[in-house]
Amino acid sequence: MNAETPVAPAAALRPKRWMSPLTRRRWANFKNHKRGYYSLWIFLTLYVVSLFAEVLANDKPILMTYRGSIYAPVFRDYPETSFGGVLETEANYQDPAVRALIAKGGGWSIWPVIPYSYETIDYGIAEPAPAAPGARHWLGTDDQARDVLARLIYGFRLSVTFGLLLTLCSTVIGITAGAIQGYFGGWTDLLFQRGIEILQSLPMLYLLIIMSSFLQPGFFTLLGVLLLVSWMTLVHVVRAEFLRARNLDYVRAARALGLGNRTIMFRHILPNAMVATITFLPFILSSSITILTALDFLGFGMPRGSPSIGELLNQAKNNLYAPWLGIAGFAVMATMLSLLIFIGEAARDAFDPRKST
Repeated sequence: MNAETPVAPAAALRPKRWMSPLTRRRWANFKNHKRGYYSLWIFLTLYVVSLFAEVLANDKPILMTYRGSIYAPVFRDYPETSFGGVLETEANYQDPAVRALIAKGGGWSIWPVIPYSYETIDYGIAEPAPAAPGARHWLGTDDQARDVLARLIYGFRLSVTFGLLLTLCSTVIGITAGAIQGYFGGWTDLLFQRGIEILQSLPMLYLLIIMSSFLQPGFFTLLGVLLLVSWMTLVHVVRAEFLRARNLDYVRAARALGLGNRTIMFRHILPNAMVATITFLPFILSSSITILTALDFLGFGMPRGSPSIGELLNQAKNNLYAPWLGIAGFAVMATMLSLLIFIGEAARDAFDPRKST
């Protein structure tokens, strides 16, 4: 080797065995779509930060001391008697009397950046609720004197978590139903198609409102109700892929070797069908979040008092003289959905076989 020939680092020469050449090409295409690539990181960062909402926005100290002992009120409830009080209920750390007891015991506290939880009512505001943004409440308060920024942080986490669970469950059911339809065909496909057409012909929004009105509202109740109709989104895509692939040579060869239907469906055909499926996932997630927001806006979503963006938008409609409510809710929803759409566009380009790096 010539002495002037540059030697590549060992890390650069080491092959990425955990990633196939096709996957590397798709990931490179995704990274080349700068808007979608940066949107993915921004969305993940916002969601990860929202997972620590109790540490960012809470009416309890993160960490405190009293008479030499360390307490973590964010993670555990302590009665007022633990700090020399007389009440056996949970201590109200916003109460000046409780703060005086802690200070008398030589204690100190580390508070969250936003000293309000999503359900904290601020009785000390100087103007009627909803109060305008200021140093005390950066985005103002709602009509019940609750901090808007704190409710947005908790509401963002609730909306994305709900959307992710609904997308995951509906994807599993939709892929399974589409795979059964496309692989077996015949009467199985015909009966499934007629059932899906009947469900799709129903006015889903009215059906959801009716079901939500007599069911006890809750996170998992609403998830189950929406799951009844949301699983049909991917059925047609997966069905078409299985119909196309079930008579290909590799499937016939697998049958000739004696492989079972389940093995052929989910080990050999499904990976090819997942290419089209993955590109739909960000759009399904954005649709799930929108449905939850719409139901909360109409009053048929999460229980009252839950940190809901739709409920905040409903308050903005009822309090037109408080524009910060509508602006805050709209900004969060627009940012969230825009990021998901950009991610979906990048995923679509990454799995497009006509694009190459």
